[in-house]
Amino acid sequence: MRKRFDGNLNWSEVTPKAQWLNRRSLLAGAGALMVAGGAQARIAAAASDFSTDAAPNTLEEITRYNNFYEFGTGKEDPANNSAGFMPDPWSVKIDGMVDRPGDYALDDILGGATLEERIYRFRCVEAWSMVIPWVGFELATLLNRVGVQPGAKFVAFETVVRPEQMPGQRSRLLDWPYREGLRLDEAMHPLTILATGLYGEALPNQNGAPIRLVVPWKYGFKSIKSIVRIHLTDTMPATTWNMLNAREYGFYSNVNPGVDHPRWSQASERRVGGGLFAKRVDTQMFNGYGEHVAALYAGQDLTRDY
Repeated sequence: MRKRFDGNLNWSEVTPKAQWLNRRSLLAGAGALMVAGGAQARIAAAASDFSTDAAPNTLEEITRYNNFYEFGTGKEDPANNSAGFMPDPWSVKIDGMVDRPGDYALDDILGGATLEERIYRFRCVEAWSMVIPWVGFELATLLNRVGVQPGAKFVAFETVVRPEQMPGQRSRLLDWPYREGLRLDEAMHPLTILATGLYGEALPNQNGAPIRLVVPWKYGFKSIKSIVRIHLTDTMPATTWNMLNAREYGFYSNVNPGVDHPRWSQASERRVGGGLFAKRVDTQMFNGYGEHVAALYAGQDLTRDY
């Protein structure tokens, strides 16, 4: 069950961390897209209206069990192999069908102090699931500030390519850079966020530092990490896993227990942290967020548009 959190909650009730740390607030400026300066502000205790009331996973579990093939295919490879990755300085190219294209430094994106960062305690699922207290802001906030042009239908994303810092990219396992995409209405939904932290701290390298997408009603590989490009287009973009094997990985990739992966069932999942013999539980349609997102797919056959 999902509920609206009381705005007066103590931080200990939102996350096991003892105290919320200062973080730079987001996306300020009148007339301009971003404001530079790196000013820091104490973030108000604001929890997302969409947050789950399930207990979050521990920081250790969230940062030691990851899929991030740029650092290796094993679950612990990202944590073990990402120490040399340098997420600062960072910039994101925003181009395509936007009014204000450009290369925007992350410090400019995070430098203002007029908007609150919010806690999004989302369930994230592949064949396993976690509950993660993300720190972030709605992707729609950024898209509205760059100005989406009429006719734009999709948003495409790319991950950075740095094989000297990301050893997994030295292989030909995938066609680098990692690419993902959303339909524009999915991208503009308030559940779709750009995360810059978790547990009140900046994102660890293995979790997609310094900025990543989180789309909690879709399988985890849709939530692209370490983003360096956001491109608005009128054409459905190519996405990495769909390019690799379209039969197994569709563009939409909504959590759907009624559509099996060709090599395994997706009808149940196991919570990370529960141990090897943890009881499997039924997977929920749209990962339990159906009341918020099902209307996006009215009239679609989700066994075809998987």
